[in-house]
Amino acid sequence: QVQLVESGGGLVQAGGSLRLSCAASGRTSSTYAMGWFRQAPGKEREFVAAITWSGGSTYYADSVKGRFTISRDNAKNTAYLQMNSLKPEDTAVYYCAAGKRQWRNNVFSGLSADAWGQGTQVTVSS
Repeated sequence: QVQLVESGGGLVQAGGSLRLSCAASGRTSSTYAMGWFRQAPGKEREFVAAITWSGGSTYYADSVKGRFTISRDNAKNTAYLQMNSLKPEDTAVYYCAAGKRQWRNNVFSGLSADAWGQGTQVTVSS
């Protein structure tokens, strides 16, 4: 069982930056990719970004490409989400996840999470 703990959320003005961290413990595995999802009030949880164990491959939702960067430090069992140029529509609870990449016609289609963090609130004011 993998345990995930997020930190780094908060309140920021539009155009600002935040960095989220996700510390993993327990039965971490080199087969796990790590990722971030978010859920805004009244909306479904959506995929934001993912990264392979090696860090060699990253994936992003179109809505955050060019603004968000996912990275990981395996020595610390920690993944990060650097969020720049934040917009009010980025306001959501952000969840860290560990799991396996999903593919459709050899194209990355998402992350199937085996473990979730508790979530951290990100609020972007206009």
